[in-house]
Amino acid sequence: MVDRHRVMVAQRRIAEIEGFYIHLLSYVLVVALLAAINAYTGDEWWVQWVMLGWGIGVAAHALALFGSKPRFVTTWERRKFRELVRR
Repeated sequence: MVDRHRVMVAQRRIAEIEGFYIHLLSYVLVVALLAAINAYTGDEWWVQWVMLGWGIGVAAHALALFGSKPRFVTTWERRKFRELVRR
């Protein structure tokens, strides 16, 4: 039998990954549209500031989702989880 907790954790992780890919896709599409508008209008080049600012947000999202946590954080989370489950 499958552990319900593991199923819930897996479902949450899938939702988090899906959310990141939606964020990434919206970034790519909006930046492409803004770059086309910027090129079409012939004004001063301003779209790089949008790419930089939002790109930092996408990179932070990726790091938070796919980056590894320091060992002491993981140890603390496990200890805290066991403590809360025992209540």
